Amino acid sequence: MNFSEVFKLSSLLCKFSPDGKYLASCVQYRLVVRDVNTLQILQLYTCLDQIQHIEWSADSLFILCAMYKRGLVQVWSLEQPEWHCKIDEGSAGLVASCWSPDGRHILNTTEFHLRITVWSLCTKSVSYIKYPKACLQGITFTRDGRYMALAERRDCKDYVSIFVCSDWQLLRYKILLYSLDGRLLSAYSAYEWSLGIKCVAWSPSSQFLAVGSYDGKVRILNHVTWKMITEFGHPATINNPKIVVYKEAEKSPQLGLGCLSFPPPGAGAGPLPSSESKYEIASVPVSLQTLKPVTDRANPKIGIGMLAFSPDSYFLATRNDNIPNAVWVWDIQKLRLFAVLEQLSPVRTFQWDPQQPRLAICTGGSRLYLWSPAGCMSVQVPGEGDFAVLSLCWHLSGDSMALLSKDHVCLCFLETEASVSTACRQLGGHT
Repeated sequence: MNFSEVFKLSSLLCKFSPDGKYLASCVQYRLVVRDVNTLQILQLYTCLDQIQHIEWSADSLFILCAMYKRGLVQVWSLEQPEWHCKIDEGSAGLVASCWSPDGRHILNTTEFHLRITVWSLCTKSVSYIKYPKACLQGITFTRDGRYMALAERRDCKDYVSIFVCSDWQLLRYKILLYSLDGRLLSAYSAYEWSLGIKCVAWSPSSQFLAVGSYDGKVRILNHVTWKMITEFGHPATINNPKIVVYKEAEKSPQLGLGCLSFPPPGAGAGPLPSSESKYEIASVPVSLQTLKPVTDRANPKIGIGMLAFSPDSYFLATRNDNIPNAVWVWDIQKLRLFAVLEQLSPVRTFQWDPQQPRLAICTGGSRLYLWSPAGCMSVQVPGEGDFAVLSLCWHLSGDSMALLSKDHVCLCFLETEASVSTACRQLGGHT
């Protein structure tokens, strides 16, 4: 083991540069930068007071010196020794200072943790972040340097907020609306300090934009001012007697004794008759089945997870993920709830007929559900065994649709609005 030159430093302030080429040390108000291999002094800088903290920029081109007692930060450049920068926090004081990952911004925390001031070395601009929490490590950055997580203390509660390092603004789930020539027309955020927008849908007429959020509400924006016209809530209890609530009910087919027949000897047993399903109109108040979300995991099952306008823009269908069995149909002309369909199983997907206001719904079972302003119906998908309808898509004519299971496709042909033909063709080898 070899020991090189021993030199004096103060307050244990000694740090290697990120690229490993330099060693910075402090002696009272002097900053000394040495070559790591030879320990030769490359630069000597003189600060305005005793240095209490030093930190290299990520690219090893700059080094900051913090003097907390005077509320000062001085920045020095290795490439241009004559260049320097002084940051004075004044009466706000200074308790912490650090670099941003890009090495061109400095984050200063004022006394009593009233705010964090972000200073740009390139543009000389200043940004302010309020409510930092007084803790040992309240700031951290992603590896790519794009985002910053900050521990905050607001309204006697602790929060972790995510900021975008390019503009030091709070990361919000918001919508940005641009014209075709690239102009920003509007920016919309439903609320702050929480999970925001989850899904959006344009009306076919382009007059409305539906915005579904994690708070279980849909906001309708107009296309002229991009302001909110109204918002639709999704309560677990329906009390309004003017709203039609359809509840799916299941019943087994009744077998009369006179209809029983025995198969001939040697014949295999046939399939048991499948249960039937129908809709019943429920009397208000109606309590819908709710799902308690697991909030400590990513992508919680809460909020509006699906939106779709009818082709004439008269209706909007929605699904609230923590009321997974229900489909909500809204009257856009009157801006009110029109009907609610509660299924026996969680709704997987729904899609409007491209030619008329007719909604097709599937729940992962062997049934297809159809709704129109005239009413709704449940249709059993024919075929050997249970055909689990996982998704669906309409033909552009609206006369047929494809029902998709895991391995098969079933083509369903609709003869009229009120009936579905039994002529279904099952195709194997779905890809």
